[in-house]
Amino acid sequence: MAIARIKKNDTVIVTSGTSAGKTGTVTSVDPKKGTAIVAGVNVRKKAMRRTENTPGGIIDKEMPIRLCKLMPYDSDKKCATRVKTEVKDGKKLRVSVKSGKTL
Repeated sequence: MAIARIKKNDTVIVTSGTSAGKTGTVTSVDPKKGTAIVAGVNVRKKAMRRTENTPGGIIDKEMPIRLCKLMPYDSDKKCATRVKTEVKDGKKLRVSVKSGKTL
């Protein structure tokens, strides 16, 4: 089971692997498998069969990437950051450790 520090629509940076250093927005998260799909990261060629909706052929597809290889991206500091939780007005907020900005 993975940590719930990354959620949908977060901007993240890849820390290791072939896509290391790339940033993108999370489109979906699968916490049971511990993976996420990030726009523009870990793109592979895939042969697709023709259907009523798609013409088929070889397409570029974003493949899942492990959550342990992703970190939230801090746009103020232009680097990866850790996340801490704070309670304000009875609501739990995710806060960047480096800049103190809420995510």
